[in-house]
Amino acid sequence: MITLPLFPLSAHILPHGRMALRIFEPRYVRMVKNACATQTGFGICMLNAKGDKERNEHIHAVGTHVKVIDFDLLDDGLLGITVEGDKCFNIEQVVTEHDGLRIGQCTWSEVWQPEEKIDSSLVRQRLMEIFNKYPEIKELYPQPLFEDPLWVVYRWLELLPVSAEKKQQLMIQRDYVKTVEYLTQLVK
Repeated sequence: MITLPLFPLSAHILPHGRMALRIFEPRYVRMVKNACATQTGFGICMLNAKGDKERNEHIHAVGTHVKVIDFDLLDDGLLGITVEGDKCFNIEQVVTEHDGLRIGQCTWSEVWQPEEKIDSSLVRQRLMEIFNKYPEIKELYPQPLFEDPLWVVYRWLELLPVSAEKKQQLMIQRDYVKTVEYLTQLVK
């Protein structure tokens, strides 16, 4: 069991994904300072709109451990950070600290294994098109790994405009083939 401070968001990040964040709430400033000082990182997890916040059910069970790879003081005085996903975890229990920071008792998830027998070329091609169309996404990845099928699937799961519940379902099932088939149908 590992202990991670949790940062719930409407967006999600997966292993090797990158995300720019603006940090302004004191509890998250404290979390980021500690993560940088100890080089331990923290967990990002998706918000569950149907969950009870008082019982910490407003956080979906699958999250991603991230590390801060860059930071800057933004023009508006807020802290800007860029994080990179490391590995996924499952939240077993959540407690709330005095300032509202959620701390999760978590276990590491197994890494997905891509299967060669399924054709993911259309999914890869469509992701390359998105990177070319949206420079703000392309900027986060100076060296995109389009030849890595798992990297491609993870980027799609981050970018897809589907519900958090659907993304969680795909992450929990841990079925690479079913996920690629789902993505292929969406991008056709």
